[in-house]
Order: sequence, then C-alpha cells, then structure tokens
Amino acid sequence: MYIKDIIQVLENLAPPCLQEEYDNAGLLIGQASWPCTGIMVSLDVTEATLKDAIKKGCNLVVAHHPILFRGIKKLTGKNYVEQTIIKAIKNDIAIYAIHTNLDNVLHGVNHAIAEKLKLKSCKILQPKIGQLQKLAVFVPQDHIDKVSNALFEAGAGSIGQYSECSFNTAGTGSFRANEGTNPFAGNIGERHFEAESRLEVIFPHWKSGPILKAMKDSHPYEEVAYDLYPLANSFNEVGSGMIGILNKPLETSAFLIQLKHTFKIPTVRHTRILKKKVQKIALCGGAGSFLTATAIAAGADVYITADVKYHEFFDANDKLVLADIGHYESEQFTIELLFDILKQNFPNFAVLKTAVNSNPVKYL
Repeated sequence: MYIKDIIQVLENLAPPCLQEEYDNAGLLIGQASWPCTGIMVSLDVTEATLKDAIKKGCNLVVAHHPILFRGIKKLTGKNYVEQTIIKAIKNDIAIYAIHTNLDNVLHGVNHAIAEKLKLKSCKILQPKIGQLQKLAVFVPQDHIDKVSNALFEAGAGSIGQYSECSFNTAGTGSFRANEGTNPFAGNIGERHFEAESRLEVIFPHWKSGPILKAMKDSHPYEEVAYDLYPLANSFNEVGSGMIGILNKPLETSAFLIQLKHTFKIPTVRHTRILKKKVQKIALCGGAGSFLTATAIAAGADVYITADVKYHEFFDANDKLVLADIGHYESEQFTIELLFDILKQNFPNFAVLKTAVNSNPVKYL
C-alpha cells in the first residue's frame, strides 16, 4: 500500500479542483510514493495528533484542516504550526488535507451533519456554476453504441439521479484523407461523405481527461472531430451548505436543545425564536455566515453554522433562526466520514481515528 493509493480514493471523493481559491488542500508533507504503514484520521493536525499517529504506527495523517495554510518562511518552532511541521518531517509522517473540496461535494462534510440531524430531501444550499462541460463528438452511425458506452463508463452523461444521458443528431460528415493517412472509410485523395451522428454528453470538468481518452480509444477515426464547451449551468452536486427537512415539525426550543445533544455542546448561540415550530433546516459546517442570505432565500426556518460574529447575527433579519454551534463541533463528524470511506476502500488496512480532541475552545 502506498500513500498515492489513499490519495486516489480521497481525490475521487473530493477532487482538489473543488477547493476554494484561498485553500491549501492536498498532500502537504511527505511523498505520494512512500509506502503507507497506517492512516490516522483527524480534524486538525497538532503535535498531539502526530504523537498519537506515531504511537499507533501510522505514517499518514488525513486531516480536514490544512496545517499549512499561509506561507511559511522559517521553521524555528516558534508556534504550533512550525512545531507540528518539524515533528512530521523528523518522523517521516505524511500529512494530507481534504478541506473545502470536501465541504463542496454532495456527500461531504455538510451531508454528514444533515445525517446526524436526520434531515430528508437534502440538497446543496448554494450550487456552484461553471463546473460542467459538454462534449459533442461526430461518430459514424454504426459506432454510436460503442462510443456512447465508453463515454458513459468513463463518467459522462449523468444528470441528477439519471445516468447514460445523451443526445444524438443524424447528419452527414465529409473529409478527404491525404497522403500518409489510414482513413476509416473512403480513398486517399478523394472527398468522402459519411453518415454520422453528433453525440452530446455532459460531465463535471475534472473528468474531462479520462472521458476524452475513452472517446478517442473507442472512436474508429484516426482524427476525431469533437467540440468541448464550458457550461454556465449550476451543478447541484457541488457547492456550499446544505438544506433539508425534518420528518415532522419540531418546537423551535426543542430543536435547539436537540442540537446541543447531537453536537455535545453546552450552549448554542442563536438569534431570537420567531415561530413555535420549525422543519426546514439549512446548515454549513465551519464558518458559514456568508450563506445566511442564501438560507433565507431558500425559506429555511433555521440556519446552523459556526464562527458567526456579533454583527453577522443581525443578518438573520428576523427571517430565520441563525444558530452558531461552534467550528469544531459543526465539523466533528468529518472524522467519522473519512474513516468510513477509507475503511470501505481499504478494509484490510490500518485506518484509525485519532484519540486527540483538538478543539482549542473550552466551555465552563
């Protein structure tokens, strides 16, 4: 088992291209070519986390928060970040961060929170645009099935809960094969007309590499004629936050108490209660006050997030209950999420949850 094998699974789950511009997800310390002795999953990386990993024989820490976030010009051990990096390097511990890219996928951090709250009919609160591409390829009509199947197997043609979606338009293509070619049909030096179909499929842009390869491998032409378009459509499987509904309405105060129990926190900071019962719940793990207006527009009764500043509570504007449950608390189930995914993919390999609670915030 090599570290690159673990990285492949993580990046299939949450492609690095989905991280926000300010983020620094990915392999931060170590080399993908190293053999892996064990995986330690954590929310943060601290010296205590590394001690736990070393003690348990794990040379890869998979964390949600990147220990390297801003530029570092010196490694003198003056703060916990530098101390942690030095310890990782000295002990040949690789560190991989899967941060906002895991926040931005449908079955990522926010889905884990929604599951704990037992929300139904969940969807992304603020889908991202510009994540899709359309491929239009011109195929001889008797090869449509072969090329279509290859594209579908490579990941093209999925729209929501539907798969193998495509569109075909019949027409006539023309070409002249010049010297040095090996044409599929026609004679060298003569214009040839071929009955073709324009085959169209859509897919997330990060899958373009294998999809274009599948197209070329399955296509009978030496030179494949195709168009690749960026789309401005929103993509409902990628974006920020999540919204869903409770099985039945709950009294607002009872729901807030349920939050305390579910997330094991002594207090919930929230705006005033507006109505007796709530059912439509929006949420965003970590610092999510930027989505308050979006939650209001979506008709949420409650918006759950963390790191809400004093003046940002006013943004609720008596339209919903804005609840701050704490940063660590909102994302604590990410450890369980990553553990389950890695264990499913590597059932006979050492995947462990850290025993360290890295929450720097304490309550009296």
